[in-house]
Amino acid sequence: MAFTFFFRDLPVLEYAVERTIALSMGRMRIKVWDAGCALGQEPYTLAILFAERLGATFNNLYLDATDYDSENNFGDVVKLATYKYEELQRIPVDIFKKYFDAQGNDLYQVTDRVRNRVFFQYHNLLSLKPHGSDYALVVCKNVLLHFQYAERIEVIKMYHQSLCPGGYLAMENTQKMPVEIEHLFEQVVPDAQLYRKK
Repeated sequence: MAFTFFFRDLPVLEYAVERTIALSMGRMRIKVWDAGCALGQEPYTLAILFAERLGATFNNLYLDATDYDSENNFGDVVKLATYKYEELQRIPVDIFKKYFDAQGNDLYQVTDRVRNRVFFQYHNLLSLKPHGSDYALVVCKNVLLHFQYAERIEVIKMYHQSLCPGGYLAMENTQKMPVEIEHLFEQVVPDAQLYRKK
């Protein structure tokens, strides 16, 4: 699903980043998986939020951005990380100046520092094979609504498998945790679909 924009659903992402950093204190790596990353706006938003909070330890972040794209163009866009100015106007001005470099022709590229922490790969969520393991955070927004109910359950179970103990899952605010797998997670804030792995 390609529809998204920078800093979309910011409160949920801020909750997720803050709790992920607290969970990962003392670890050599902070592993994050953005499943269904579309054209890169969400993983780069996440990376910027981590950069703002981690400072010198930002290089400990490994953010895997995945999507299944039948047109085979998401990867090129995500890796290049260059966007039209009109797509960036929701970003706070100070953040925009700090993390985007002008490329001419009204185009701006995410800075190398942030771009180098985001790793894109193609991945089909319905394969039900985790992209990796020991993630402190999995973000899956604007994807599950396209799946059948039974498929959602299996995909969320896969996320549970891929998370480290106590890891977090952030979902679209319109997507509730299916009752069949409520026992696998606990909701950590009342006003957001952010869950901790039990």
